[in-house]
Amino acid sequence: MAVERKFVQEGEKRMLIKEYLRKETERAGFGGLTIQRTPMGTLISLVTERPGIVIGRGGRNIKELTANLAEKFHLENPQVEIEEIGNKAPLNGQIMAHKVATALERGWHFRRVGHSTVRRIIESGARGCQVIISGKITGARHRTEKFTKGHVKYCGEVANQVMDTGMTVAKKKPGVLGIKVRIMKPGMKMPDEVEIFTQVPEEEPAERAKAEDEVEEQPEEVAVAEPEPEPKKEKKPAKKKPVKKEEKVTKEEGAEDKFAHLSLKDLEGVGETMLRRLKKAGVQDVRELYEMSVEDLVGIKGIGVTKAKQLKEAVEKAVKK
Repeated sequence: MAVERKFVQEGEKRMLIKEYLRKETERAGFGGLTIQRTPMGTLISLVTERPGIVIGRGGRNIKELTANLAEKFHLENPQVEIEEIGNKAPLNGQIMAHKVATALERGWHFRRVGHSTVRRIIESGARGCQVIISGKITGARHRTEKFTKGHVKYCGEVANQVMDTGMTVAKKKPGVLGIKVRIMKPGMKMPDEVEIFTQVPEEEPAERAKAEDEVEEQPEEVAVAEPEPEPKKEKKPAKKKPVKKEEKVTKEEGAEDKFAHLSLKDLEGVGETMLRRLKKAGVQDVRELYEMSVEDLVGIKGIGVTKAKQLKEAVEKAVKK
């Protein structure tokens, strides 16, 4: 077998293994994998958001997964390691792409999904990110929507080093939507970011010896004992009246209290029909409605521009009260 053909077959096998594991561990939050050949066999390191689902009760799921890998892909003694990503999930492109696809399949508006995903990634410390949604988004024609913030590199060796990319598909009634998420993780250094250090010149040995001789020649000063001052009578400070501490309420706590006692039914102009439309679009409480723009509301089926403006005015009026 030619060397080139062998490399192609190895690359194809790796791609099929990755696709198989992505489908099997989709519910656990698949975040990527690495395949490494060792003297003991084939080591597969799997990154997931919820490793308990992959392992299963008593390790049943992971044993079944290992057996399927050995049977389907003819791997020698495969060993699967599970790595939990923890609170770094918003910095993983594959996990965030899956979350975007899930939100779109549930009926969320694409602009709301894109902006909220970008905001969450940036708040987690990323230097930049981009969310791309392409397909039949709202009409019969294909189009592409991009949501970008911060630094994003598209090509070259720099993009391979500093960018983490994840891709998946969202299945909707008009057709499938392609999802692509690019993330520049925190702490990544660009090639044009250069630090220049100035070198401090060292003293010559002759000058250093001269400075030491001058220090030795200086006569030592004799310390003269000064008379101790008479101790002054300390005046006792007057007792201060206890002042009651005022409870400070932060803006965030105040905002939470405002949203806590409000429900969608309390808003002016929200009847049973409107409530059903909002619930169907994924709006569960007043806070989510308050964060949505007029354009996001117009995207919900059955809500026009006038009604969207009325809803925004009603929400702002209720929050100010």
